[in-house]
Amino acid sequence: MIEVELKGYANEAVFQRVRERYRFLRKENHEDTYYTHPCRDFSETDEALRIRIKRFDGHFEAVITYKGPKLDERSKTRREIEVPITDPNKHREILEALGFSEVMRVRKTREKYYVEKGVVITLDEIEGLGKFVEIEKLTEEEEEIPKTVEELRGILESLGVERFERRSYLELLLGRA
Repeated sequence: MIEVELKGYANEAVFQRVRERYRFLRKENHEDTYYTHPCRDFSETDEALRIRIKRFDGHFEAVITYKGPKLDERSKTRREIEVPITDPNKHREILEALGFSEVMRVRKTREKYYVEKGVVITLDEIEGLGKFVEIEKLTEEEEEIPKTVEELRGILESLGVERFERRSYLELLLGRA
């Protein structure tokens, strides 16, 4: 599956427009732990491996995610493989036993909104970075990426987003370190 995703810098006015126009799904607290590979540099290959812990409405979910290199020049579109896990600590132990090491933990509060079939917007407040808005849609065909990027970009621009960002929150935080 290919996740077509765009991210923009946001302010309270953008957050408010999303809240007024789209259907609220839920509020989540995320803790993302990113790992580095023992034999290759993910910052060079533009890949990522993370364990995400989500807490919402009294529930707990965890997933391990591999994100491949970005597939185009205008968005954060990537091949993504995500698998639910029940014991993140044991998965951390496995990764560390295989030589992976923790790079950083990224914490955020996320509000999710339904836009239309297959399109979701999130309002993110990242610890140490500030406010962002993300929009995503899943596709199976690479040929659909350019059209989908334009569709999603148009939605963000209609919300008042003027500045877009292709770097991950991890990259942004590491740039500040």
